[in-house]
Amino acid sequence: MTTILVVADEPRELPRPDALRSISPDLVLSCGDLPFESLEQIVDVCNVPLLYVPGNHDPALGGAESFSPFAYLTSSWSEPRGPQGGQNIDGDVAEAAGVVVAGLGGSLRYRDGPNQYPEGQMRRRAMRLARRIRRRRLALDVLVTHAPPRGVGDGEDPAHRGFACFHELLTTLRPAFHVHGHIHPHGPRRPEGRVGTTRVVNAVGHRVLHLARGLAR
Repeated sequence: MTTILVVADEPRELPRPDALRSISPDLVLSCGDLPFESLEQIVDVCNVPLLYVPGNHDPALGGAESFSPFAYLTSSWSEPRGPQGGQNIDGDVAEAAGVVVAGLGGSLRYRDGPNQYPEGQMRRRAMRLARRIRRRRLALDVLVTHAPPRGVGDGEDPAHRGFACFHELLTTLRPAFHVHGHIHPHGPRRPEGRVGTTRVVNAVGHRVLHLARGLAR
């Protein structure tokens, strides 16, 4: 059984060091919009892998789609590079602690700024990610995004609307979990949703998940 700590959006709701030691996660996933220093503190305490995607309030960090072998010719050491000790999986797939995780950062575009995408552009990003996973013949365990799927715990205003294209991605890849942030619950936390066999989990603040082959709870 693998214990996964998922965090997003609300630094005040992150576990304190004693709670982190009690949770004892094997893997930490971030759905975005958290201070990088908060993520670094979690890594320092837990000493486990951190995989993350950026939220719409994070700086542009690049990712798999923006990689170029000549990037060093134009990059600057002053550019934001994400939390130390973590791996940006925006548009990419990685394996850590025996768990296969893929990521798509950002929200639906509702104003100027980084990490925001029209539906059509996110659909193309999702298709590229699916091809990347299939080429590597991986069985996906967790999809990490900042925004939710359309109609599954999202909002109706443009800033908080989810992506319709996530439905096709989830029904094709069938991960055990789809974890996201971006939607701040007001009052009691809403029930989890599902897309096909996948549990859709709003991780704003933090959530602890347990994953085993053939079993997710």
